[in-house]
Amino acid sequence: MKAIIIEDENLTARRLEGLLKKYDPNIAVLALLPSVEEAVEWLETNPEPDLVFMDIHLEDDLAFKIFERIRLQAPVVFTTAYDEYMIQAFKVNSIDYLLKPINYDELVQALEKYKSLKNRYAQPNLDVLMQYIGQKEQPPYKTRFMVTVGTKIKSIETKDIAFFYSEEKMTYLVTKEGQHLPIDFSLDKLTGLVNPADFFRISRQSLVNFQAVQAAHAYFKGKLKLDVLPKSKVELLVSSDRVTDFKEWLGR
Repeated sequence: MKAIIIEDENLTARRLEGLLKKYDPNIAVLALLPSVEEAVEWLETNPEPDLVFMDIHLEDDLAFKIFERIRLQAPVVFTTAYDEYMIQAFKVNSIDYLLKPINYDELVQALEKYKSLKNRYAQPNLDVLMQYIGQKEQPPYKTRFMVTVGTKIKSIETKDIAFFYSEEKMTYLVTKEGQHLPIDFSLDKLTGLVNPADFFRISRQSLVNFQAVQAAHAYFKGKLKLDVLPKSKVELLVSSDRVTDFKEWLGR
C-alpha cells in the first residue's frame, strides 16, 4: 500500500507514519505534506496513492480546499480533534476518521475498513460536511498539543499551558508545572490556534495564558515586565505597541 500524510504537525505526522509501519512494514509513506498548497502540488505531479491521511486544519487553510482544486479519487481517512457531534457528521458520510492523539487500535480498525471498502469507496459529501464544520466560520481552537518528553510522545492540554516562547529559532511551551517542551509550531501559527480570550501575544517572542499572569511592572521604553507562574527563565516583556491592547485584554 502507498499512502501520503497531509498534516501540519510534524510530530503527529511522524508518529502516524511509525504506526503505519508497525501495522505493516510494507506500507510506503510517499510524502508528509503540511499544507493545502504542498498537497495540491504533490498530487498534481505524482500518481495518486492508495490511501490519504488528512488533517482538517492545515497551516494555510482547511483541507477541503484540496478537493476544490483537484479531483482526488483516493480514499481519505481524516484526522481530527472534533467533538462527538462532529464525528457523527463523518459517520453519516461513510468517512473514516482518527481522533487525535491517534490510537493504534483505532488506526488498525480504519485500515481494515479501508481494505473492505476500497473497491466501493464513495467520495465524501463535502456540502454536508461543511454544514457541520462551517468553512467560513472561525475554526475550533486547539485543545491539546503533541510533544516529546524524553523518549515518549505526550499530549498536553492547552488549558495546562502557562505560556509559549521562542528562542534560537525554536518554539517552546511551558506547562503550569514548569516543564519547557519544544513544539513544531511557530508563534505566528500558535496565535491563530489558541483562544484569544485565554492567550495574548505580548511580543514577537512570547504568548501568555491569562491565568499565568500574576503582575505587570513598568519597564523601560514603555514596555511591561510580567511576573508569571510558573516563574519564567526568560524575560516576558509586553512590547510597547501592545501594552494598551494587553491592558484591555487583562480587564475583560
